Amino acid sequence: MNNDEFLNLIRQAYLKYLDTHRRSNEKLKVLHGAIAMHLQQILGPEFEIFALGMGANKEVQLAGRYFDKKVDIGICHKKSKRRVAGIAVKFVMSNYSQNSNNYFESMLGETANIRSGQNAYFQIVILPQKMPYFDKDDRVTKWETVTEHNLQKYMKLSQDDVLTSIHTPNKTLVCLLDIKQFASPESTTRAHLINQLKQELDVKMSPMDCHFGSAVICNDYGLFVEKIVHFIKSI
Repeated sequence: MNNDEFLNLIRQAYLKYLDTHRRSNEKLKVLHGAIAMHLQQILGPEFEIFALGMGANKEVQLAGRYFDKKVDIGICHKKSKRRVAGIAVKFVMSNYSQNSNNYFESMLGETANIRSGQNAYFQIVILPQKMPYFDKDDRVTKWETVTEHNLQKYMKLSQDDVLTSIHTPNKTLVCLLDIKQFASPESTTRAHLINQLKQELDVKMSPMDCHFGSAVICNDYGLFVEKIVHFIKSI
């Protein structure tokens, strides 16, 4: 799966999100299942991958230092039956600013727990560069833009030494999206926005002049998969 195919997968997941309740896991099945199947093809029969939308259609738990945790994509070594790695997938679709620090803190915490439990852990973070902010009545009151300032914490994370920084994922993929149809005026309703997006949803990678260190890969799904497959096979 190259970058264009990955973008098409994101588009399919977003359309599924628009067609279902916001709390539905149907969009997760599209995204997690396709990534898991891609990894299965590359890793081969030596490994077994678990995720919603693939095989048994279930997530599995990884052992943590403090508590076990279900992961979006779990990777198990078949012969030893050992669960060796997990991948978390975070696709943010709205109301980013009020939750951005919580997303990041949660990522650090769950990574520290799982890596301290002697498992590898990877993260995929998908962010449209422009997102609607919904109020309690599901109206778009403003549009939020992900700027270089918002990404500073990820740039700092990218400089971490993953061997000594247990809270840092073994590798992180940050995808910044340019969704062309995110051009509606403020004060539109959620229903109107969904109707507009369903007519035509154009998803591309958004170029940003950010300087990431080796712990974070930006806008290159193929390179991310290459790196994590190499890591998993070396365990």
